[in-house]
Amino acid sequence: MPEYLAPGVYVEEVELGSNSIGGVSTSVTGFIGPTLFGPPYGVPELLTSYSDFESIYGGLDQLQFEDQGEESINYMAQAVRAFFENGGQQLYVVRTFSSVPRGTEEENPSGVYAPPTSGSYSTQWTICCASATIPDPASGSPPAQSIPLFARYPGSICGDGNLSLTFTVYTTQNVLSGVPHNPLQPAGPKDPVLLGVNNFDTVWIQQNETSPPVTALYWAEKYLNAQTQQWDWQFHPEYDGPNPPAPLQLSSLVPAQTGITGDVVQVVTISVEVDFGGAFPRSLVYDKLTFHPPSPTSLSTFFALQPNSRSQALTVPIVFDPQGLFTQGPAIARILMTQPRSQPEIGRLKRLLGFGTLGSPPTPDIDLSILGTISYSQLANSDRQFQVALTGGLDGYWPTPRYYEGDDSDPTAKTGLMAFEDLTDISIVAAPGSTAANEELDSDLDMADKLTIAGLLITHCEQMLYRVAVLDSINGQDLTDISQYRGQLDSEYAALYYPWVQILDPVTDNEIYLPPSGFVAGLYVANDIAVGVHKAPANMVVNLAIGFELTLNKAQQDVLNPLGIDCFRFFEGRGYRLWGARTISSDSEWTYINVRRYFCYLEHSIDLGTQWVVFEPNSQALWARVVQSVSDFLYSEWQAGHLMGSKPEQAYFVKCDQSTMTQNDIDNGRLICMIGVAPIYPAEFVIFRIGQWVGSQAS
Repeated sequence: MPEYLAPGVYVEEVELGSNSIGGVSTSVTGFIGPTLFGPPYGVPELLTSYSDFESIYGGLDQLQFEDQGEESINYMAQAVRAFFENGGQQLYVVRTFSSVPRGTEEENPSGVYAPPTSGSYSTQWTICCASATIPDPASGSPPAQSIPLFARYPGSICGDGNLSLTFTVYTTQNVLSGVPHNPLQPAGPKDPVLLGVNNFDTVWIQQNETSPPVTALYWAEKYLNAQTQQWDWQFHPEYDGPNPPAPLQLSSLVPAQTGITGDVVQVVTISVEVDFGGAFPRSLVYDKLTFHPPSPTSLSTFFALQPNSRSQALTVPIVFDPQGLFTQGPAIARILMTQPRSQPEIGRLKRLLGFGTLGSPPTPDIDLSILGTISYSQLANSDRQFQVALTGGLDGYWPTPRYYEGDDSDPTAKTGLMAFEDLTDISIVAAPGSTAANEELDSDLDMADKLTIAGLLITHCEQMLYRVAVLDSINGQDLTDISQYRGQLDSEYAALYYPWVQILDPVTDNEIYLPPSGFVAGLYVANDIAVGVHKAPANMVVNLAIGFELTLNKAQQDVLNPLGIDCFRFFEGRGYRLWGARTISSDSEWTYINVRRYFCYLEHSIDLGTQWVVFEPNSQALWARVVQSVSDFLYSEWQAGHLMGSKPEQAYFVKCDQSTMTQNDIDNGRLICMIGVAPIYPAEFVIFRIGQWVGSQAS
């Protein structure tokens, strides 16, 4: 309470109205399952388009599990595509990845994939991820070494030449110039000045005024000259051993002037083009990179094992020298600049030397050793180019339920469904592909896996309270099979969909069947945006569908619908539609998925919108404010047509007084508010009763 200690006028702000409650989003979705690439740990990134998914987790290309005889459909990528095509807008994806055969995690801990730590990497990481090396062609001193390259994450899409790197070295024009002396003084050499050079840049220096001329690579350092007390430049060469040689001083270089050729300083940079193969090739280009590791734009920093930004960790697909074996920019530059040249470069150099040009004899077997005599200043930018293809890389083994359940022993690298627990905005969860039949596994064990994963999704939603699970049927099931499968599940927080959806696969151009969850989750979102979460997400056209695994008729759905199995149907002239909106709950209060989702929406909105109540004085004044806030929110819902009743008191009630809490509750800090709402149920059975009517004769 303010104090008034001196006479005067006091203007104070007071809160006159109630705290408003805003409705939460109901359209944010979470998918979990295997992908081609991407991190299998940590907080997932929010995706707003299929291209976002592709840039992190790879495309639609098929997966090759180590324990499967043939390539498998990439159900996750296909589901993400179906999600966005059917109206989905915001999606989180958690990748499941199993690096060892089923059930061998305890006996083979060294093979279990784990995220690499800063400055080092594990044996599991090197086994699972595609790799390559860039050898040092030098012999003698320094000793021959190889620069290691790795894919950042596991995946066969990066191996067997599917991911190739093109390195292109660029050199600038001469950046050494000078400032003329005072013309009243005797003529002398110009003062050397560098233009367009940054600290830690790698430079190529040709000292033409020495005898004999000297040519070498250096890294540039800007330092405070103790003698002149001004900032100056010095250049450090590559060296071998513990004692570095004295740096080359800028003042020792001679700029070009009349009568003097002068020395040449050229800044050397590099670009890296990453080319992904597969059915839909794509490229990423990173240019204007440098060599000396301390530079923020160096290869070692930009492609570091632990990047400086989350965006780089998710989207930059390779790691350069993960152990930091190379600490000298000139050494890295020398190794990269002396690699065998790419074929396009060889062709260009042939033309540069006059071989193969009009009027000259063809020379397909030219001795390219002559190219080594050409100085850097004579070469075009693209003349220092070579390519590296990564090999190896695993998609792992068919993920078992333990990978869907996940692990939270490392809070910064959670896996599985546990990675979704820190994301409060998710309202829909699915595991596309988890119900695909595993032909390599005993049928009983395979069924147990699928029921376990479905149970994990249900448990996750029940514990998180404000989300529902979209469950897939198993491919190839008939009516008896799906009925038996449904009979082993019961939850008001889940809905089961049948049969699988047929599409034309853009990868193989074949007709394939996909699990329903990707389509259904997208339709949920489209329904929420177009009408609202209170409406049943059904009687909606399924985009991309060209058929279903089984064409159901009304009699067949008459069997499935009472069991809580939501069906896809084809209607002549109306297309392929989702034709069911029930949960798998045995509780009649929660028969419909829209009622469950609408209550999740109300509860979550009230939860977030009343956080201000905590630690307020628990008195009648607070109770009245709580009632007013909740009533205002529910009144707006009723006005929007989301609740039953022709007037507010028929649609809802809110009570928070001594009839809803005892003195013991108050003494123990509990404020209890009772809320009742009348939801709108879908018109699932539309009945028109028609009979003959004989109108009364006019008098």
